[in-house]
Amino acid sequence: MAVSGSILTEVVLYRDPWHAATRSYYGIKRKMPTRMRGITAGQLAKAASVNLETIRYYENIGLMPEPPRTRGGHRSYDEAHTRRLAFIRRARELGFTIEDVRALLALTNPEHTACAQVKEIALKHLMQVRSKIADLARLETILDATISRCTSEPTAHCPVLDMLEP
Repeated sequence: MAVSGSILTEVVLYRDPWHAATRSYYGIKRKMPTRMRGITAGQLAKAASVNLETIRYYENIGLMPEPPRTRGGHRSYDEAHTRRLAFIRRARELGFTIEDVRALLALTNPEHTACAQVKEIALKHLMQVRSKIADLARLETILDATISRCTSEPTAHCPVLDMLEP
């Protein structure tokens, strides 16, 4: 307490446990206690090797849960979000559809894990991959045969263009 004439002035240091900051009160700097915070969307995107827009898209379609927010309104992600996003990214890289990823995520829950259901999803995807490979092999054969008929002369009729005609 400080006495200023007949008026008593009390200096109270404000302590906000939610924010770590050095605050100045009359030239006194004190480190405020803090609570552990999660990571930002940008940090999450970098950790999972995806674009920031991808995170928002996955949140909008329900693949990623809506994260809690800080008192300032910023999204705060944790390690579980990072693992989930990495799982989604890897499944999408392997060509699983959004619905397959949604089903696989539901099956990652220890209470709902059923290897038979995961196997069924994976087998269906494997059949699609094999079908695409067969289609690509047929396409390779057609392109190879067509290109081999090409004479590369500037005035000659082009078999590749003929193949593309409707």
